[in-house]
Amino acid sequence: MKEWMRPGERLDDLQRGGLRILQRADGFRFGTDAVLLADFAGVRRGERVADMGTGTGVLALLLSARAAETTFDAFEIQPDVADMAARSVSLNGLQARIRVHCADCRDAAAIIGHECCQLVVTNPPYTKQGAGLVSPARTRALSRSDSDCTLAAWMAACARVLQYGGRLCCVFPAPRFLELCDAMRAANVEPKRVRFVLARAENSPKLVLVEGVKRGRPGLHILPMLVTRDAQGGFTPEMRRIYGEDVTA
Repeated sequence: MKEWMRPGERLDDLQRGGLRILQRADGFRFGTDAVLLADFAGVRRGERVADMGTGTGVLALLLSARAAETTFDAFEIQPDVADMAARSVSLNGLQARIRVHCADCRDAAAIIGHECCQLVVTNPPYTKQGAGLVSPARTRALSRSDSDCTLAAWMAACARVLQYGGRLCCVFPAPRFLELCDAMRAANVEPKRVRFVLARAENSPKLVLVEGVKRGRPGLHILPMLVTRDAQGGFTPEMRRIYGEDVTA
């Protein structure tokens, strides 16, 4: 596989039907949040999906294994990261289903059309503009901070490619849950399904998974909390299911 790799990159097994992904050891790498979102999104057979801020392309790859005939338009603004995602797509032979666009998510509608997708998935930048420490490495900074695109602008970009009644699924820090809901509603996407994620049962939530419906009616369904770790520090049975492990072992 050396022909697919660049210096400083590594090849990781996604443990989904032999899918593999290229990542940089010294750059931003996908984490548990992307895996949780892929499980939460519930992609359906034959849907057209937009992945806003795809990074290494992990969401599109994981979701491609969950529903046949589904196609993806994955947007990533950083040229080197977009190139790595495109090579991962080619490595897995998924060029016919996943298109990686090196472009700002705010330009997505101009590239693929308005209201053309049934599902949008996104892992928006977590750090609010002007808040917290921003990594000096530009790839990590752009991946974690909304210094280049505010949350409101990000949600508006997602909504522009989403058809009426389409679903927007995202993962976000739990402390900014209300801010996320405000941004979604401003973009005419009504939050409908919510699940908070916490490390242990006694902890406060760190992440929240949210599904909204474009021009949907108000009405929020709060799912049981997802606990990721048991008392011994290992994955809970549900997390083992999400990661594709044998929960009966």
